[in-house]
Amino acid sequence: MLSPARTGAALLTAGLLAGLAVGPAVADSASPSPSPVAAPAALYGKSDPTYDGVWRQSLALTALAAAKINPADSAVSWLTGQQCADGGWPSFRANTAMSCIPSAEDSNATSVAIQALTTLGGHQDAVDKGVQWIKSNQNADGSWSYNPGTPGDANSTGLVVSALRAAKTDPSTVAKAGRNGLQGLEAFQLGCDAPADQRGAFGYQPDAKGALAANALATSQAALAAAGGSLPVAAGSPTGPAPTAPACADATAKLSGAGSAEGASAYLAGQLATGGKHLMLAMPGATPTPDYNATAWAAISLVRAGHPQQAADSVAWLADTAGSWAKGPSGTDASATATLLLAAEATGHNLHAFGGTDLVAQLTAAGPTPKAAASSAKKAGSPLLVIGFGLLGGIGAGMYISMNRKRGQRTGK
Repeated sequence: MLSPARTGAALLTAGLLAGLAVGPAVADSASPSPSPVAAPAALYGKSDPTYDGVWRQSLALTALAAAKINPADSAVSWLTGQQCADGGWPSFRANTAMSCIPSAEDSNATSVAIQALTTLGGHQDAVDKGVQWIKSNQNADGSWSYNPGTPGDANSTGLVVSALRAAKTDPSTVAKAGRNGLQGLEAFQLGCDAPADQRGAFGYQPDAKGALAANALATSQAALAAAGGSLPVAAGSPTGPAPTAPACADATAKLSGAGSAEGASAYLAGQLATGGKHLMLAMPGATPTPDYNATAWAAISLVRAGHPQQAADSVAWLADTAGSWAKGPSGTDASATATLLLAAEATGHNLHAFGGTDLVAQLTAAGPTPKAAASSAKKAGSPLLVIGFGLLGGIGAGMYISMNRKRGQRTGK
């Protein structure tokens, strides 16, 4: 079973490689892959990692590091070992001895891997190589696509811009054919010529006529980048001003800079308020359903944009309803749990009592034992070892007392 947060990534990859314009990665149910791959022991989650291995590992490491959990070396080494020679990451490499296929490398996986390694620290070479890959695979319009050589999209461009910021690289300095990364991102945002209730939203990709349609997940992920943020987002103030919708004195005006972040925040806040504190997933031919993934990303982005109050109710809604999303048919969904953990961290919730769930424990149990826990176990030791050390201590103390007595007899003290 694919991770819900990356289900659409499988469809997206296939569509992009076939040259088709398809929707973004979305949170819905998916069919098992034709030949399910067993998850490596160092990977968080037990489901088939073919389409989301690097994605979920990166989110898990980022969330746990932000929660002050020191992950196992094997978990970090697995992620760095997935990196290709040219600096990019694919969705998953079953055999790292084989060379990567450049057209199958994944900008989304690369972006979250960079953010994870930056959060962990100590992996600057891998981060620098990842940034170089990003620069090498920018499209001529300033955007980035899911896989290299295909049209850019808002989700991928937003994730890349966040990764650049995490790596201390100004996205406005990363350009292709005179178009930088921020310009590439803003090109996907609906401006003042859009209906009032859609202004500030991001569309995934323009249609055949060049028109953009507001997309919840695209806006949620792109808004973090527009607000100058990257993962993880630290908790902000419990109260803050509501975002302001674009004034639009000029009906043809585009949004940019601070106006881009504020417009996206206003759109998200409006959608959350009218949607029962959550965003909705609408797939062609299917009944709309609550979109846990987009809602969590929206909350993270709103906090980074300075609107924590608008995020609070949505994260409370997630605490009450998202348990089944984080616990999938294959056990803990590492990607979903990590995303919830990042949203809870951003909004200052108790990570160990989130809707009755200890998110930290749930995520750590889905992967290799963290260093601190392993160290504690070694310190505790087995009962026999404890008894053995006690006996040795007793023998040593006895010998010390005996030697002192003899020394006292010789010296008269």
